[in-house]
Amino acid sequence: MANLIPVTVLGGSGYVAGECLRILLTHPVFKVVSITSSTQAGSLVSDAFPHLGPLAEDMKFCPADAEIKTKAVFCALPHGEAADILSKLGKAVKVVDLSADHRFQEGGPFFCGLPDIERETPTSGRIAHPGCFATCITLATAPLMALGLTEPEFFVSAVTGSTGSGRTAKPGTHHPERHGGIWAYEPLTHRHTPEVKMMLKRASGVEPKLAFVPHSGPFTRGIHATIYARLKGSPSKEEIIEQIGAYYARTPFVSVGAKMPNVKEAVGSNCCRIGVAVTDDQLILTSVIDNLIKGAAGGGIQWMNRLFGLDQSTGLLSPALGWN
Repeated sequence: MANLIPVTVLGGSGYVAGECLRILLTHPVFKVVSITSSTQAGSLVSDAFPHLGPLAEDMKFCPADAEIKTKAVFCALPHGEAADILSKLGKAVKVVDLSADHRFQEGGPFFCGLPDIERETPTSGRIAHPGCFATCITLATAPLMALGLTEPEFFVSAVTGSTGSGRTAKPGTHHPERHGGIWAYEPLTHRHTPEVKMMLKRASGVEPKLAFVPHSGPFTRGIHATIYARLKGSPSKEEIIEQIGAYYARTPFVSVGAKMPNVKEAVGSNCCRIGVAVTDDQLILTSVIDNLIKGAAGGGIQWMNRLFGLDQSTGLLSPALGWN
């Protein structure tokens, strides 16, 4: 018990925070000691997340302005609310921000990137985790750019589940509105597009072009992205699979093969699964993740593991659900 690292979760009543809690409550090193909420202060965590049951014991939400006393903080606050609170923390506090507030701060303390791609752990101790679409797309395309396998131009169509819109129901995002239907939104203008381009340029030194069309899907969890690119040279499908696999040899969370993955093969896990198809100079990749885990909470915990010198997979090796 003496070796456990106390952790605070900010904005604790949303879906991403709920996944953070679910994983952290069984983590062998991190121990949640404080969970803040602007709407649930004083109420039991198990009231907001009944599925956590006895793991949450008698834990209660703290007020949003409660003093932060831990050296590890996960921020799951709504976009626009994180920057002010996090700016008041001491430099010794290690922070993973799962909101969008710190993803574009060149030269600032926060580093925005994916733990499966970045070889070095930022010494600032401050991480801005990319968005869920950006995670799914970048994990598939970064090896292509870094290894020079394709032209630096990608066309992407991706579908996300309703949890990606948050816990507060709104017209067009409320699940009864989505069930049985699918539609595109923010075509070519989605805010995750510049995140992908930033990370791909860092991986390769080349400015990519990206046409991204996101879709709202009729399911609750997961992202399925289809990516089109033009190959350089004439590599075979087997060679591409081998090179992408080698690129991710240091991480247990990204796998690649010829089979096109079902989103159910990723939901419930911290994994990204990539499928490859090749015809002449045309390349199709499909990439699937759990938007709440790999696209947020799980990737954030993976980063926090690294910030504290732990194996990046600590507490994160649960397999996908298979069906849900």
